[in-house]
Amino acid sequence: MRIQRPVVAAVFAVGLLGALLLQPRAAFAQSKETLGISSVAPTPSLKAAMAAKKLSLGRVVEAFDSQLNARISATRKFEIVSRSDLKDVLKEQELGQSGNVDAKSAAQSGKLAGAKYVLSTTLDDFEDSTETMKFPSLNKIGIKRKVRVAGVAKIYDSTTGALKESYAFRADRKDDRSDDATLEKNAELTDALLAEAVSEVATKIATRVADVVFPVRVLAKTEKQLTINRGEGGGLALGQVWDVYALGEELLDPDTKESLGRQEVKIGKAKISMINPKFSLADILEDTGIDKGAVLRLPQQTKN
Repeated sequence: MRIQRPVVAAVFAVGLLGALLLQPRAAFAQSKETLGISSVAPTPSLKAAMAAKKLSLGRVVEAFDSQLNARISATRKFEIVSRSDLKDVLKEQELGQSGNVDAKSAAQSGKLAGAKYVLSTTLDDFEDSTETMKFPSLNKIGIKRKVRVAGVAKIYDSTTGALKESYAFRADRKDDRSDDATLEKNAELTDALLAEAVSEVATKIATRVADVVFPVRVLAKTEKQLTINRGEGGGLALGQVWDVYALGEELLDPDTKESLGRQEVKIGKAKISMINPKFSLADILEDTGIDKGAVLRLPQQTKN
């Protein structure tokens, strides 16, 4: 029996569709970069200075570790390499808790652990202090609580051994109040300020890591609006005004041939108007050539 061509074509199309549907979803999903996150480590000088407050320093390091992983995961940009895998590699290289991680050793640890990028974070300044003042005539107790967290986050590319970014961070929190506070209330105040400071710096670092590896880009443009590739957890805030840049040629060091980035030309401004789980919208404020693929940066992140 002779089968007509349209029937054969239809059967082939159905078979092809079935094969595609049977393919793993991962084959069609956009690949994510792998990121190894080393444990947050205080510098030796900070550990020595905080020897009398070891418990307090331990609390901030533990909180920082947890918040940093959560914030980076929330960017939806990275596959995070197991902390234990990276820790074992760092331990073998005797870098685990030293805080002294150079570009070469960090890149090597990333390669061995299967991470293209490695984030190393060190604390070099931490303060958690309380000052109590009594006012007998008012029958009040004044409490001044202060928390400060500061350090440096470094992003390494394990494929090239290069330090891609060194980012200094700091957060200060203080609370002055007068009441008949007990020690329990005082402790609650400490926990709240510490949590706020750690959350702030963890969010800043996560946003910076995402910006370095995956810059905020224009996915689509209408007459007065941009769709960008950053959603919830990506460091955006409603009302933020971002500068928009067109990318030019790649700049290479004539001696080392190392990439120094790409030329950038400012071509407009946009204001964040809506934040969705996976993408956001921005209203165009200025436009001298915005197009798909353009990069957005906050003004303070503008390169010289």
